[in-house]
Amino acid sequence: MTGNELRNKFLQFFKSKDHLVLPSYPLIPENDPTLLLIGAGMAPFKPFFTGKMKPPHPRISTSQKCVRTGDIENVGRTARHHTFFEMLGNFSFGDYFKKEAIAWAWEFLTEHIHLPKDKLWITIHTQDDEAFHIWLNDIGIPAERIVRLEDNFWEIGPGPCGPCSEIHIDLGEERGCGKPDCKVGCNCDRYLEIWNLVFTQYDRDEAGNYTPLAKKNIDTGAGLERIASVLQNKPSNFETDLLFPIIEHTAAVANVVYGQSSRNDVSLKVIADHARSMTVMIADGILPSNEGRGYVLRRILRRAVRHGRLMGIEQPFLAPIVDIVANIFAEPFPDLADRKEYIKKVIQLEEERFHTTLAQGLELLTGHIQTLRQAGHVVLDGATGFKLYDTYGFPWELTQEILADYDMELDKTGFDLAMKEQRERARAARADVESKVILPDLSELATDKLSYNENADHAKLFLLSKEGKVVDAIHDGEEVVIILDVTPFHAEGGGQVGDIGCIVGAMGKVDVLHTRKLPDGTVYHLGMVTEGILKTGEPVALEVDLSRRRAVARNHTATHLLHAALKCTLGGHVNQAGSQVGPDRLRFDFSHFASVTPEQLAEIEALVNKVILDNLHVGIIETTQDLAKEMGATALFGEKYGDQVRVVIVDGFSKELCGGTHVSSTAEVGFFRIVSEAGVGSGVRRIEAVTGFGAIELVKTHEQILDKAAMTLKSRPEDITARIDSLLGRVKELERDVTNLHNKLAKSVVDELLMDRQQIGNVTVVAGQVEAADMDNLRNVADLVRDRIGDGVIILGAVSDNKVNFVVMATKEAVAQGIHAGNIVKQAAKATGGGGGGRADMAQAGGKEPEKTAEALRAAVEVVRSQVK
Repeated sequence: MTGNELRNKFLQFFKSKDHLVLPSYPLIPENDPTLLLIGAGMAPFKPFFTGKMKPPHPRISTSQKCVRTGDIENVGRTARHHTFFEMLGNFSFGDYFKKEAIAWAWEFLTEHIHLPKDKLWITIHTQDDEAFHIWLNDIGIPAERIVRLEDNFWEIGPGPCGPCSEIHIDLGEERGCGKPDCKVGCNCDRYLEIWNLVFTQYDRDEAGNYTPLAKKNIDTGAGLERIASVLQNKPSNFETDLLFPIIEHTAAVANVVYGQSSRNDVSLKVIADHARSMTVMIADGILPSNEGRGYVLRRILRRAVRHGRLMGIEQPFLAPIVDIVANIFAEPFPDLADRKEYIKKVIQLEEERFHTTLAQGLELLTGHIQTLRQAGHVVLDGATGFKLYDTYGFPWELTQEILADYDMELDKTGFDLAMKEQRERARAARADVESKVILPDLSELATDKLSYNENADHAKLFLLSKEGKVVDAIHDGEEVVIILDVTPFHAEGGGQVGDIGCIVGAMGKVDVLHTRKLPDGTVYHLGMVTEGILKTGEPVALEVDLSRRRAVARNHTATHLLHAALKCTLGGHVNQAGSQVGPDRLRFDFSHFASVTPEQLAEIEALVNKVILDNLHVGIIETTQDLAKEMGATALFGEKYGDQVRVVIVDGFSKELCGGTHVSSTAEVGFFRIVSEAGVGSGVRRIEAVTGFGAIELVKTHEQILDKAAMTLKSRPEDITARIDSLLGRVKELERDVTNLHNKLAKSVVDELLMDRQQIGNVTVVAGQVEAADMDNLRNVADLVRDRIGDGVIILGAVSDNKVNFVVMATKEAVAQGIHAGNIVKQAAKATGGGGGGRADMAQAGGKEPEKTAEALRAAVEVVRSQVK
């Protein structure tokens, strides 16, 4: 059975059990800043498990794409560890419980994919007698194949938790460790866990007390790759059709044969796994960076590069693998094929960038190795190793491998400590964010009665919340969350800011500062009570700041026009990579791999303004996702859309899936002006622009600057360019004159210095204080003196900005006589409260006490006397 067949069979099985089958959610968590990436099938459903939101159906099933890096060092070294994997899952929210979850798991495994019953082992929590009796009496598992383990309990801090039951398959003694006590739970590959059934039946409080939940939940997870390896009779997940085509391709590129070298096999497996991760992450809108999920992507990609180098692949090689990954996932993730050229370009740029930092890091590491050898040490401290990892992207294994060539090693304990400190800082930052997340408890509310109507001007207060708790009334000075039975306030989403305004009751008033939306579509308003008191159920008047909304709508429609203009001008590869639409300006991030030229920006701006002046109709329709794609509507990769989608159509120019506010005609945008264009990441550019009154104000500001400049230059605005060219020409002439004067002055200074030269042994010494604006000028004077004396030592000092600079130069003949410029300048600087040094033939330094310059020069001459052989 192929991986695709297995996935489909699982989902269809649970569809037959009245489960709502949903597509995989993107890897970027929605409305959950506490998670970097989706790492489990249940992660997108956290609000349903906590009971704060109602699910669209009490039974759901998915095959969720997941990324985890906690065990990244084990990838390729075991049969089952991955950074990217698919988790098959079935979930119940207060519906069925243990009896059904266990029975259905057994039915699927034994009757639908025909795993041998006598090879399946069960683990349960030590105190879960209920699960024990279901497995024993209902399913018929012998008691000796039901293992009680203390670890079979799922919890993450306070909140819903419960025991779990894992299903393992015995793959045979030949896959085991050979130890006489080998059994379920052993770290070898004999007993493979293929399904985990979590029974969420308790609520744990802060004190550690467990209270039975009124509504119990089911959360199960089965590894697609693991079950596929069993069905395809492969020794590891990597030999299945979900990964092995990548291994075959990479082996050919590296000119190695899989199965002949354990070291090469590890690298081939790592590359296969990491290629899947990076491809899906980029498709979901993640780009390489130095923080957050972008850092996870960068680490995965660079780790793959390193394993390519271990097999002798010196050139970039990862981008072509995207074609293979897209083919493997053509059925579950067809968007990969649509976007693979973009994904390949991002990978190519990042791989090339790593080759550059690799060279920089190697230079730094080589310097540390030389220092260690000079000191007679053989251990590189962990902090330096972590800097190589953190700044230059060096995996610690690469550092260790290079050190081993010099019979040295990395202080891995120190490295791990530095890594732990960084993780704790990141964890603390996420915890801080988590403490600020506001999510009203809607579990007992009939949210299906709530509605959005942009023309509503009256409503009832449906729910009031303060500090995360539902209250009956809110009072002056309180920060609150309000849900209305009907709202005209448009929620933040798709890069667009939410509406603001006010809610007015008979005895009180709330200023609405933000409007947001929960994953189920429920709109909530965050605000401040500025007057009196308001109570639940009270009728209220609603006032949206319509002037601000119209400004936002102008900017949002302009982003659609800009997106289409970019595609027309730069090419079809352009795709939106992010946006921010506010009342003052718009920001649009897009995929493009070179800076946009001024000529191209002018063309883009002109095209958008032409469409605005053409007064095209802007229409909005609601249709199915499939029909929207058929009509050519642009969807944003990484976004999750429902079956029904909203399409914004600018007649003959643009079609995009969008839930934001828009004008009804392009003419309402008024005027479009680009403010800036710059790169913001690997393969991502950003344009900021203004429209309407904002664009008019920008033009006024530019005109004022132009008029002021014209007055300063005593010119007309239209003649400014010519006037500036003329002035720049005059400046160049004056600079040449100044340079000539400096050269004449320097020659005069040299003549004076040479008159005071002295002979110490066989060495000519020229020492003195000169006028020099900076260190560069001082070095130039020293060069002139050296050219004149031919052989000897030059010691010069110059006072500037209440400090003193020193330069010492020594010719080859002087160095042969024992002269060392670095030691001479060190003494001069020391005499003026400073420091410095350098090579034997040239050195420079600085001091803080310029009044001691003459004394310092005399000290320097004395050092020369001591050095002359």
